[in-house]
Amino acid sequence: MNRINTIRLFNQLVGFITLALLICSSYVRAETNTGWMSNPEHPPVTTRFVLTGQVNPDKKTVEGFLEVKLDKGWKTYWRSPGEGGVAPKIDWKESHNLSRAEWHWPYPQQYELLGINTLGYKGDVVIPITLHISDWSRPVALNATLTLSSCDTVCVLTDYTFTLTFNANQLQLSESAAFQYAQAISLVPRSTSQITDSEARWDPQTNQLQVSLTRSLGWHNPELIVDSSHHKAKEYSFKPLSIRTTDNQATAIFAVSSWMRDIDLDQVPLFVSVKDEGVLAEANMVAGLGTVAGHQSSLLIMLLFAFVGGLILNVMPCVLPVLGMKLSSVIATQGLQKSQIRRQFVACSFGILCSFWLLAIFLWGLKLTGNAVGWGIQFQSPWFLGLMALVTGLFGANMLGLFNIMLPSKLSTWASTKGDDSAIGHFTQGVFATLLATPCSAPFLGTAVAFALGANSIELFAIFTALGLGMALPWLLVAAFPRLASLLPKPGKWMNKVKYTFGAMMLATCLWLLYLTSNHIPIFWVIVAALFLVVALLRAVKRVHGDKAFVTAGGLLLIGLSSSLVLGSITTEQWVKPLPDDLVWRSLDQNDISRAVSQGKTVFVNVTADWCVTCKANKVGVLLQDPVYSTLKQDSIIPMQGDWTHPDSAVSRYLRENGRFGVPFNIVYGPAKPQGIPLPVILTEESVMQAIHTAQGSDHQ
Repeated sequence: MNRINTIRLFNQLVGFITLALLICSSYVRAETNTGWMSNPEHPPVTTRFVLTGQVNPDKKTVEGFLEVKLDKGWKTYWRSPGEGGVAPKIDWKESHNLSRAEWHWPYPQQYELLGINTLGYKGDVVIPITLHISDWSRPVALNATLTLSSCDTVCVLTDYTFTLTFNANQLQLSESAAFQYAQAISLVPRSTSQITDSEARWDPQTNQLQVSLTRSLGWHNPELIVDSSHHKAKEYSFKPLSIRTTDNQATAIFAVSSWMRDIDLDQVPLFVSVKDEGVLAEANMVAGLGTVAGHQSSLLIMLLFAFVGGLILNVMPCVLPVLGMKLSSVIATQGLQKSQIRRQFVACSFGILCSFWLLAIFLWGLKLTGNAVGWGIQFQSPWFLGLMALVTGLFGANMLGLFNIMLPSKLSTWASTKGDDSAIGHFTQGVFATLLATPCSAPFLGTAVAFALGANSIELFAIFTALGLGMALPWLLVAAFPRLASLLPKPGKWMNKVKYTFGAMMLATCLWLLYLTSNHIPIFWVIVAALFLVVALLRAVKRVHGDKAFVTAGGLLLIGLSSSLVLGSITTEQWVKPLPDDLVWRSLDQNDISRAVSQGKTVFVNVTADWCVTCKANKVGVLLQDPVYSTLKQDSIIPMQGDWTHPDSAVSRYLRENGRFGVPFNIVYGPAKPQGIPLPVILTEESVMQAIHTAQGSDHQ
């Protein structure tokens, strides 16, 4: 009996101990994080402090992190917030057995609003923090207050008070928390042996800072951030103005500002964080006095590039679909007085400028919301394509005389009293001609747009104004010298024939735009819409111009279709061999590029889009022609393609990392040029073959 009681007592004791251990275990787990904290007066933000269970008894450290979740549109700030905002901070003074807390800041995003640059984070943010313990054998009591600034259209400063008690030598590892910590710590810039030299030079005359970093492996498309967190006496803001790379050196210029305007950077320690392909690093340096090459000269050069790029845009392949619209303005001037010619061409030029300003406003808005931006991205929208197809169809039908656009009587009377009842029409032509002519990059244009999208708001609009002036230059010349329009032959029947030809070109443009919508809607409905358009146009031709014109138009349409098929079949032996579109393109992947180059391969990257006419010209005229075609078929060459027909964040990011914001973009990587050799916008056989041989490390034969 006594033995049975003893066993029963022993089992009860074991159960009690097990229950106690379970309670203690749950207590320890519960004390490894604060749980989610929120403020009822500011619900867009929730936050918590978490211990990962990773400890180092020798260094007396415990790893943890601050996690902040922000609703869409809200952001918080980096350790140096820039020209606005407040960095997160935690007041630990009421804590016990804690000597200090060391923050590890992931690389931030850069934001601009109304010309003010800030640095921070959006979405789910994890900031690693290392706790340094005073006495490893004693419990740690955290009694802290987190002060967090969050901003959307307004900024809110919120306090979160939390407590946490734990024994450092009894913490258990949390795999999920350790994984979050590892992800966040991998985004923290560290010192690296790749940065072999650095220099910071401050010019007190211009209050500009020039930072130069030398990387042993060379630069691709670096992004630099400067802050003076070392310098506790004063807080400075560093606004990026420009950056250029030459071989292994990257040089960036920053505008320096301070709330007190008492700037003195001489011998001030600086943090310089840099992000580039294959490196996320931080370099420490001390600013010295020196002369900085002014940003204004760079801006002037970019304005010149933009002007020339806009001018060249007039002769790019992507302008062909709207050639009829533009040249019809010239035909319409026959027999007009000089004052009327001047007003019409000024109106058209103003329409071109306004369209560039609309593009600038659109891209500026995307920048403010943190979305991907790029040149010609309006062609990724089915709504834009549909609207442009409708507009070009109406313009084409109007030029064929199938209908006339009439203004309301009051508006017509008002316009006629101003001396020009066609200014609105010419203005509209300028707007739509420009919107249709900008799906492709041009020489100089890509450089200027990349500079604009990386600059502040004022500079962005200045660059796009220069682009508009460049594209409008031919029309401005006619406005300034109306006699230029009189160089055409005298008015006659030929004008109607040319006008009808241009009208047919506009209708062809309409069909091309309808074809592009097949990337967004089923091809069946595109064919139905095209057939409906053709039937409606033929009926309108019969109604307006009679049966003879109807038969002629229908016959020309059938002859055009049949002759193209016959011509294709007759010449098939000539064009099929040089143009077999059977290149095997891999999907664009930055990791695959690095891996292939490390294996001795050469990678040819082609970033393209179905709506890019220049891309099509490059493909047919160069990529599918020997010797380029045969070279791309070799086993040592990997063709890789990024499709930007639809919005694609990965392709947009790749373009942005290479300083490009539009297509086409081609670049060649190889063992001798792992950083890549960018190719010109308009490809040539010589430029492609030379880049491939150089990337391979062989001489061009």
